[in-house]
Amino acid sequence: MNIIRILCLATSLLTALPFALAQQPYPNRPIRIIVPYPAGESVDVIARLLALRWAPLLGQQMIVDNRSGGGGVIGAGIAAQATPDGYNLLVGNVGAIVIAPNLQSKPPYDALKSFAPVSQVANVPFYLFTSTAALSVTTLKEVVAYAKDNPGKLNYASTGIGSGVHLAGELFKSIAKIDIVHIPYKGVGLALPDMVAGKIQMVFYPPTFLSFVKEGKLRAITIAAPSRSTLLPEVPTSAEAGMPELIASSWHAVVAPAGVPPEHIKKLYDTLKMVMADKEVREKMGSVGADPVGSSPEQFAPFMRTEVDKWRKVIKTSGVTVD
Repeated sequence: MNIIRILCLATSLLTALPFALAQQPYPNRPIRIIVPYPAGESVDVIARLLALRWAPLLGQQMIVDNRSGGGGVIGAGIAAQATPDGYNLLVGNVGAIVIAPNLQSKPPYDALKSFAPVSQVANVPFYLFTSTAALSVTTLKEVVAYAKDNPGKLNYASTGIGSGVHLAGELFKSIAKIDIVHIPYKGVGLALPDMVAGKIQMVFYPPTFLSFVKEGKLRAITIAAPSRSTLLPEVPTSAEAGMPELIASSWHAVVAPAGVPPEHIKKLYDTLKMVMADKEVREKMGSVGADPVGSSPEQFAPFMRTEVDKWRKVIKTSGVTVD
């Protein structure tokens, strides 16, 4: 009889456990951060930097879960379909959140409908780099003039069809109304030697090539951003160069599956805001060419809508697809 009572009591306790946990203040268990790219890439580096400072403020462990593949679609898709309870987050970039799903005829998720914005944490602006071995031009107007005088003879590299780097080139092509040729590579490491040798004339890319600029092998023509960078302060913005519409970057953000309770989103942002104010975090982001942002959900939501509209239009105009 005592054994039966003990078993009944144990069963009732196990049944009540999920309810008891649900009544505890959020968060009350570890939080998973899904990163849709391999370990070591810029999104992963920033995700781990955030998790290290964010976890103590939330009082729970934050586990980085790398789910790479499909240009970010696989990981972002997993995040979009995860339980919207605040224990599954996505740290992604413009490629995974906005661009990748718009490249498919039947996207597995929608940037605006599938995710709840938490914060844009960083912005990594693209520069237009040219090969000094291939081009003697020094300004954006000269690049455009050269392209118009030599239609189809100017090429630009990317890290793959449909990548943010590729679409930055397509945006430039559309604005300038020029005929330039896209040359996709499997990685920037493969494109760089051809850039230095002059086989590839230009590329839109984050400020990774600073050493080659200093050595005179590459030239930074413009930064596709509203303001100049402290990394290359002498390089004019696209607006200063005469093309204000040329704004392109690999922004990084934290989003949650749509349907997460608003109070959980608030808790996540309120603590993340403290992380973003940390001097060391901001310095480490700056050291990899990322400008810290830390926008609120209310600020990030309209930015996402603008980005979706912008890149959807570029994709439609260029006819780029991965299907």
